[in-house]
Amino acid sequence: MPPRIQPGDRVRLVSPASWPTEELLADSVRTLESWGLTVEIGEHALDRHGYLAGLDEDRLADLNDAYRDPGVRAVIATRGGAGAYRIADGIDFAAVRADPKPLMGFSDITNLHLALWRHCRIAGIHGFLAGPRSAGSTRRLLCETEPTTLHRDPAALTAAISFPGTATGNLIGGHLGTVIGFIGAGLPSLDGAILFLEAPRAIGLGQVDRQLTHLMRSGSLRGLRGVALGRFPGFEDYTDRGWTVLDVLRDRLGALDVPVIGGIDVGHGDSPLSLPLGPIAKLTADTLTAGPAVR
Repeated sequence: MPPRIQPGDRVRLVSPASWPTEELLADSVRTLESWGLTVEIGEHALDRHGYLAGLDEDRLADLNDAYRDPGVRAVIATRGGAGAYRIADGIDFAAVRADPKPLMGFSDITNLHLALWRHCRIAGIHGFLAGPRSAGSTRRLLCETEPTTLHRDPAALTAAISFPGTATGNLIGGHLGTVIGFIGAGLPSLDGAILFLEAPRAIGLGQVDRQLTHLMRSGSLRGLRGVALGRFPGFEDYTDRGWTVLDVLRDRLGALDVPVIGGIDVGHGDSPLSLPLGPIAKLTADTLTAGPAVR
């Protein structure tokens, strides 16, 4: 685990995927500075190349510069979007192993979390800075060394999904579509792991069905110990010939014969909580408790 972040530390904002607005970047700077941190911005953080934050080589250079700089103590992704999958294999993993520092981001940044876990076994944070609730959750994970317990939110869409039992294992995952994209391209072993999944609706139920089925058929879930489900926004009122996303999740995940907890308030949408990725976690019918992402 990388060291925890402390007041006075330098942190670097980079854009490995899509570009942020200047307003979003400024808000992130203000939030981090309010924690007493010294904030730096990657040279290409505001570059634009279509929907990407500049050319692949420039986004990768910003990321690796942050990992190679011994004074930078955390790497903060300005946003997700698209494009991190293009540069994940180019990370300077030797620099990461030599000087571990936490990466914070989610959505398309799941590509980087998966690559870093596979090559370096380094913990990261599926997190968000916008809004006091999200920022407070992220700050705790970056700055404190206590375990994190997230309770099943009965009001959440996926809270209706539950398969009984308890499980313990490293917590791996993030955005469902990104996890699927790593099959055949370096998906870390899920043997002995708890898989966390969240996804906003892009098209219909068939997309989620195909993704989960592909994950199962690929053999990637052999040895999986449990599944934790976060937010699936956009599916709340969506039906397809009598089925909802809950029917798809129940049908596919029920075939795995492992404990499943839904209703974890992490993922896309307004004011999500943040979640450590990598540490040993314990899943029960009502809670998901993960070890710290920093020491």
